[in-house]
Amino acid sequence: MANGGRYRPYEIRGKGVWVTAAQQLGETGRHALPRIIQGGMGVGVSNWRLARAVAATGQLGVVSGVALDTLMTRRLQLGDPGGHVRRALAAYPRRQAAERILERYYVPGGIPEGRPFRPVPRLGLRPNPWRDELQAAGNFVEVWLAKQGHDGPIGVNYLEKIQLATPASVYGAMLAGVDYVLMGAGIPSEIPALLDALAAGRPARLSITVAGADAPHVITFDPSRLAVPGAPPPLRPRFLAIVSAAVLAVHLSRNPATRPDGFVLETPVAGGHSAPPRGRMRLSETGEPVYGPRDRIDVAKVAALGLPFWLAGGYATPQGLAEALAAGAAGIQVGTAFALCRESGLGEHIRRRLLRLAGRGALHVRNDPSSSPTGFPFKVARLAGTLSEERVYAARPRLCDLGYLRTPYLKPDGDVGYRCPAEPVDLFVRKGGSAEETAGRHCLCNALTATAGLGQTRQDGYAEPPLVTLGQDLGFLAHLPAPDYGAADVVAYLLRGGTPDVPAVPNPTVRRSDALAPQPASPI
Repeated sequence: MANGGRYRPYEIRGKGVWVTAAQQLGETGRHALPRIIQGGMGVGVSNWRLARAVAATGQLGVVSGVALDTLMTRRLQLGDPGGHVRRALAAYPRRQAAERILERYYVPGGIPEGRPFRPVPRLGLRPNPWRDELQAAGNFVEVWLAKQGHDGPIGVNYLEKIQLATPASVYGAMLAGVDYVLMGAGIPSEIPALLDALAAGRPARLSITVAGADAPHVITFDPSRLAVPGAPPPLRPRFLAIVSAAVLAVHLSRNPATRPDGFVLETPVAGGHSAPPRGRMRLSETGEPVYGPRDRIDVAKVAALGLPFWLAGGYATPQGLAEALAAGAAGIQVGTAFALCRESGLGEHIRRRLLRLAGRGALHVRNDPSSSPTGFPFKVARLAGTLSEERVYAARPRLCDLGYLRTPYLKPDGDVGYRCPAEPVDLFVRKGGSAEETAGRHCLCNALTATAGLGQTRQDGYAEPPLVTLGQDLGFLAHLPAPDYGAADVVAYLLRGGTPDVPAVPNPTVRRSDALAPQPASPI
């Protein structure tokens, strides 16, 4: 079969026998369904080390698939400490492409401190084989490294908003044998068909939203351009759609062409982007979106679909796992607990500062309605010296040079341009945007890359400041070893209740009944 031997949801397997996706994945998949999915966080926070550590416990380790071309090339320009990127590129099927990447980006010993990184091509509608190669190779490297030394499952997490990167990125991950693809921050209705096409070695089509256009533009990605002649197509990974409403899960599951292999149901307290409240946006006294009864996920309605699902956002406790299983879920997705562990890709000095603040009960996370250029609310941890401080934000020159979150728009002449509300205000307005859209927007592309320790330094010496995103449920920290812990400690705590004699950390817990209520935020 084109999908590597895996049955489609509800496909007939034998006369008169209907098989649900939950049964398929448990019976015919390469791994049993995990109890725990490690969230795919930030740019490089969910890196290959973290995903590998989680997968080594038998749970689903996930790498973030955002900006992996930039991360790969910047690691090479820093001299590739440990030789990990070069080791992975040595396994990349396209040898000439790997050699070209090394020739262009690898700097033995690393670039001098203060020198800017060499860029990668920005995303766009026009075909660019070199850009596709970098996207595919970056995803291959991260997934391949994550899969070494264990037999556990590895997934990759993408944002639906970054549509232009998706086909080449997914294909690179598939070449490395990725087991799961997860996607949120939008409606990923075309991903199942994309995976089917890539696993069959056929050209894949993906619709691209263009602001102001009457219909989406369509790009075509031909995997044969990045395949080794004569090599079989890669296996089709399972696809999990990350959603925040039962109505979207029902919509996706109705059509075999859009039906995923499962869902992650995410509440608003989960880290990173979250869906805005349904209906008119209302803000709390702290300026955070107010969620109400309409925003609660009807878990029973999703369970009735017969597809496996996981609950995320405020479930990072043994009790949360038990509650999820009792509701019919396969398990839970956990992000923040892994983001703060020692295998995380957070810059080490940032991670330790966050843990010290948490130890004093002074780590606060705000759901900011305006910081993300996507228009989605975005969780921001308040940390001195980062863009969460107004003075740091005001001092940063507005600039959009990575461009992952740029929006294609239709120009008056019929051509397609690109704009981002985090770019210079006058430039954004000249492109048809409004000045109001730019208020409070952060350049997440640069900021999150800096959070992972790979921030750009400008020609004038200005260094990009970081911005930290975490979930708003921090109660798990009271049950993990202080002042430091590993990914295996998180898994052990969730599956077995943790160790009994761990010193308590005074952090507020978002109880399940309060998961949709606005959380207080106060300055550090």
